[in-house]
Order: sequence, then structure tokens, then C-alpha cells
Amino acid sequence: MAHVVVGLSGGVDSAVAALLLKQHGHQVTGLFMKNWEEDDSVGHCTAEEDLKVVRAVCEILAIPLQTINFSSEYWDRVFQYFLDELRAGRTPNPDVLCNKEIKFNAFLDHAMALGADRIATGHYAQIQSTNDYYQLIRGADPNKDQTYFLYTLGQRELAKSLFPVGHLTKPAVRALARDAGLPNYDRKDSTGICFIGERDFRDFLKRYLPAQPGEMRTLAGEFKGRHEGVMYYTIGQRQGLGIGGEGLPWYVVDKDIDRNILYVEQGENHPALFNSALLASQLHWVAGHPPSVPLNCAAKVRYRQADQPCAIDELRGGIADVRFHAPQRAVTPGQSVVFYDGRVCLGGGIIDRRLNDDGHSGKIATDPWPPEQRSQ
Repeated sequence: MAHVVVGLSGGVDSAVAALLLKQHGHQVTGLFMKNWEEDDSVGHCTAEEDLKVVRAVCEILAIPLQTINFSSEYWDRVFQYFLDELRAGRTPNPDVLCNKEIKFNAFLDHAMALGADRIATGHYAQIQSTNDYYQLIRGADPNKDQTYFLYTLGQRELAKSLFPVGHLTKPAVRALARDAGLPNYDRKDSTGICFIGERDFRDFLKRYLPAQPGEMRTLAGEFKGRHEGVMYYTIGQRQGLGIGGEGLPWYVVDKDIDRNILYVEQGENHPALFNSALLASQLHWVAGHPPSVPLNCAAKVRYRQADQPCAIDELRGGIADVRFHAPQRAVTPGQSVVFYDGRVCLGGGIIDRRLNDDGHSGKIATDPWPPEQRSQ
């Protein structure tokens, strides 16, 4: 049997991953990663609380536990990129980069140095192999499938990884944990920033990105109010705009970083919220090489989205031209577009630009109102 190092977070999924590996006769070692130094906010699970739960799980399972601090790696490889993208007006997904740089890079290398044959995590995903060729397969629970966050994994990472709960549903995982007497069988799932926890997002970011208030305007130039800083908002956002009055609610439809303007329009189905195409860069293909194009497949531009039929028309200079069969709402630069062929995750990339059928983004290129009307 293999020596498997399991990344234990304090959550029920990774705990059951360790449980199943132990039941299958593997030599299991638990590893707790601390990747953020600050634990001073109220209302989120601190590293100390997580470690206490992990110790209890390891004691019940009778497996050794090691701890490691990857805070420096997390800051340099994940959080700094996160801040840089926000400054540039994009909306990054730290969970994607966290998996790439920490869980399946720093953690994988550390586990191999410990003499492990494999690593394991509590991700809801599956791995299928044929003749040393590995595919990333959706988790069996459609409500928990996490392949969207794992598309940057390649052949090396998949060859060394196990996802023991990928074939299970979340209720089944909790039932296994309860039957085994694990203390976290009913612990709430974490929904905060990867390794940082559940905090007030805007207040947290203000520590690193000082507020730069500016104007909110419609695409036609009508002044609608003031914003706290365009980096705090994302395309399609409704909450926190503070625009009063009657009629349909207001939504963020675009951002102009250079002029510090947040563009807003009324109605969740406003045409400015929809795009039929996008350009994506920083492409990664699970197979290790790009597919032949044009490629008809499905894609997601956000985690909870249903599969959207699309065609990848071009792969030129590391850029993918993705055309959707139907316009997509709130395509957001900085987020990931992830491609699928049925149950198989093909890979993905970072959204650079959102396009319309004419190939233009629709973003305001020139000032639509005279300078004397720009402040009210």
C-alpha cells in the first residue's frame, strides 16, 4: 500500500479523505498547512481552531500529524497576485491560484520530500487514468464538484494525487464522518478566501488597497453617485451600490480604472451585462498540450454556472478566442473560464476581455460627456 500525505484543513471533507485511505490500508500521514499569519478577525475560523480539530481527527484515526507554514509562499505566489489583479481592475479567483501554487505545488513537493507516494485532499473531483495518461473528472456530487478550481492541474500533479471523496455526495461524506466519530462531521463549510477565512471582504481589502472614491455613472454619462474604489466591485454586482430611487435595481456593468469610474445600469437583464464571446490567456490544458481548434465544448465563467455550449475558435499567442452559443451574463475579467467535454475537465484560462459579436468589448473608449459635467 502507498504512503499518502493528506492535507487536513479542519473540514469534514479532508477528514473523511484520511478516514477512507486508512480504511483501504494505506499508510496515512496528516499535514496541516498554515498559510496566513493574521487571525485577528472575529467571525471566521482561525488557524488555531482548525488545528485543534485536525489534532482531534488524527487522534481518532490514529495517524501521525505534521504541520507546515507556507505563509511566505502564499503571500508571494497567491496573495500578491490577488492584490495586483484587483489594482488592475480585474476580479481574480484566489482559490484557483491557491490550488495551483500551494496545495498542488508547495504541499506536493513537501510531501514528496517526506517520502510520500501520493498526496490526497478533500476535493470533490475524480481522476481517471489510462496507460499513464490522466484525466480530471467532475466530482459525483454535481452540487459540490470542484474541478472548476482544479483546472490548472497537469499530468504530474494528477499522477501524484488522490481525491478520496470525489465519488461521494456531501451528505454521504458527513454520514461517514458521523459514523466514525469524527468531531467535525457537522462543521460548517468554509466560504471565505482560500486560507484567509470568512471576513468582511471590503474591510479586509482596505488594509492592503486604500480606498480611492470616485464616480458612478451610467454608460451614457449620467452621474448616479459615488463609489469607494473600483477595485472593491465586480461586474454584475448589485449589493453595496447605494443608488436610491424607484424602478429596477442597479448593477455594475463596467469599470474604468484610468478614470476611476464605475459604470452602472438598471436591470439584471440590461444588455451591457451580456457578452457573446471572450478572450482568455494564461491557458492551461490538463492533457499537457492544447486541443485542436476549432473545438466545440462547454464552458463555465463562474463556479456555480451550468455548462454553456461554446466554440474555441483560435489559439494564437497563448490567447483563446471563445464564442458562446448564447450571450453570457457578467463575464468578468480576472475570473477563470473552464472548459469541459462531458465529465472531463479539459483545462481553462483567465478571462482577459469580454467581447460582443462584432469583436468589440463595448467598453467606453472616449469620454461621453464634456469635462465640466464630469463631477457633480
